[in-house]
Amino acid sequence: MSLLIEWNDTLSVGIQEIDEQHKVLVNLLNELHDAIRQHHGREASVAILQRLADYTRIHFTVEESLMRILGYPDYETHKMHHEELIGQMVDLQARLNQGDAVSFELLHFLRNWLTRHIMEADQRYVAHFLSRGVQKTWQKKGWLERFWS
Repeated sequence: MSLLIEWNDTLSVGIQEIDEQHKVLVNLLNELHDAIRQHHGREASVAILQRLADYTRIHFTVEESLMRILGYPDYETHKMHHEELIGQMVDLQARLNQGDAVSFELLHFLRNWLTRHIMEADQRYVAHFLSRGVQKTWQKKGWLERFWS
């Protein structure tokens, strides 16, 4: 598989639960990239994009729940960024459903958004989460990991 994004330490926020969810997002983008490169067809790409959109919503819900529970002061701004991406994904899905092709331009937009969001916005909540007792690593496998693996 040709990788659009290779997971590395610069993408890690240092909290295993969040990193594992980010890895799923990266893997789905790589899967979409590979489907386009291998000409697997529009239906395959649309299906992968739907899985990406679904998982993105789950991930954002987890992050936002943690922010509310832990009293993260920039919750509203972060939530707004999430809502913007979800809106853009809904628009892209609508265009695809009307017959537009899944393009490398779309992939690069998603790659840039995801990497920038993780490396900037997500990094900002880490110190706050850790100061509120969030553990860096799992004691046991989480429900989300079991569900999506």
